[in-house]
Formats: sequence, C-alpha cells, structure tokens
Amino acid sequence: MKKTTPLPRYGGIEAGGSKFVCATGSGPQDLSNEIRFPTTTPEETLDRAVAYFREQRRRHPLSAIGVGSFGPLDARRGSPTFGYITTTPKPGWANTDFAGRLERALELPVYFDTDTNAAALGEHCWGAAQKLKDFLYLTVGTGIGGGAMANGRLLHGFNHIEAGHIRVPHDRERDPFPGNCPFHGDCLEGLACGPAVEQRWNRRAETLPPDHPAWELEAEYLAHAAVNFLLTLAPQRIIMGGGVMEQQQLFPLIRQKVSRLLNNYLRLPEITAHLDQYIVPPELGNRAGILGAIALAQKGGKL
Repeated sequence: MKKTTPLPRYGGIEAGGSKFVCATGSGPQDLSNEIRFPTTTPEETLDRAVAYFREQRRRHPLSAIGVGSFGPLDARRGSPTFGYITTTPKPGWANTDFAGRLERALELPVYFDTDTNAAALGEHCWGAAQKLKDFLYLTVGTGIGGGAMANGRLLHGFNHIEAGHIRVPHDRERDPFPGNCPFHGDCLEGLACGPAVEQRWNRRAETLPPDHPAWELEAEYLAHAAVNFLLTLAPQRIIMGGGVMEQQQLFPLIRQKVSRLLNNYLRLPEITAHLDQYIVPPELGNRAGILGAIALAQKGGKL
C-alpha cells in the first residue's frame, strides 16, 4: 500500500490589538488547535505565542510561521526594522520586534504583514477573491484598515496602506460627533469604527436595532470610502469584513449610496447591474485573518 505524504503544516498568528489567535494547518479544511488569548504586554503575549508553537511542533513539524498583525508596522524585507510594530498607539507595543523575537525563539522563518493584508490573502486563496488579481479587503471593527492586491501581488508602497485614515465628508450639522481617532479626529476610522459608533450613540454597535439611524450614517461614511477606493485602485471587487460589517443591513445601504455617489459615471456592468456581487462580505468570515496568516507562511512572503 502506497504511503501518503502528509501536507506541510504551517503556523499562523492573527495579532489584534485586543486578542491574539494562533493556529496550525494548511488551509480551511486543515486548521487545528486554534487558541485565543488577550493582547497584554509584548513580552507576555509573544512568550505565550512561542510556547504554543513549541507545543505544536512536538506533535507535528512546522515549516514556517505567518503573522498578520495590527500596526502600523514595517513589512519591508531588508529594512532594519522589518517585522517591527512601529508607531502604534497601543501602550507598550511601539517599536516591538515582533517577527525577530519569534524567529529567534522558534528558529523558523517568519513571514510578516498587516492583519488586513493577511485577511486579503486568505480571501484570495480560499474566499471571495479567488481568481481575482485586483481587489480590496476593508475591515471595519475596533479600527478600520485595508489590504489590497494589485496585479496578483499584495499592495506595498513605501509602506503598507492605511485605508482607515483617509478623509471622508463630515457634515457636522448632521453628525456633530468630532471623531475618535487620536491622530486625525474625524478620519474614516474616527467616524466609522466600532468604538466611534458606540461613543456617538452611547450604546455598543451590536445592540443597535437594524432600523436605527446609526446605520444610515455608517453606510454613508463607508460608501464614500468605497467610492474613493473604487476610483483610485479600480479593484475587481471590494470585500468588507470586521465586526461592524456583521450588521448585514449595511451592505444594501452601502451599495445604494455607492450607486448614488457615482451617479452613472462608471457605466460598467459590475457597477450598474452587479453591485451586489461587487461589494460583498468575506466568504471566510472571521477566519479570514488566521487563514491569511497560514497563507503568508505557505507563500513564503512571495506576494
């Protein structure tokens, strides 16, 4: 009887500002031993991740680790601070050598990118962006961030994109909330992230009913963002994920407002007839980030 060669296994970390998710595997049908723990200090959190992978490696060899992390961060290979979380406002995490610490402790290659680029890669490999070369993944949750692919490669310029900090129109008569971004006040993130919704309405977003006026306003800001990215990046699809986008009533509202804002400027079938297939939720749901981290390890950073 012929022996089957086991698939290579990889480690993945979805590093969020409030929690870490770690898992091993090779894809959606092979994702195991997932654990979650709070993001505390860099020392405590990274030590916990290292201990997890050491334990997993006793059971199965691991080929590499992929990390999708909150930022800002340095994902430029060859940079002296590659693998660092840089100017994050999260207390204690600025200038943390994330990837280097893991590589030294585990003696494995570590591939490092933003959490949103990782989620975009997960959707490209196994989700709503399969077979697409140009698309945007936008996450709307505790913060707002974006990951993009252009011509089949994850988009990096001099640094990763910061999609959450673009400016969108802010009618202060309609919405007197000043915004909660510590750097920019009423940028997109400052107006439309989950904590901004909560602060504006004094209730957690998930407790607001579907017909609450919060969602019309939220859809307005996100539609402006979608139009800005549609006109500048020309993606084949815009995927919107994150905790806030679990409010499914947002998708038809955003599509209606995108159509109105474009005002027939782009007479393409994707926009005029198939907007429901153009602005979509992630097919991987809340697994996009951890699966994307696994994909980063599989691809060896070659994206």
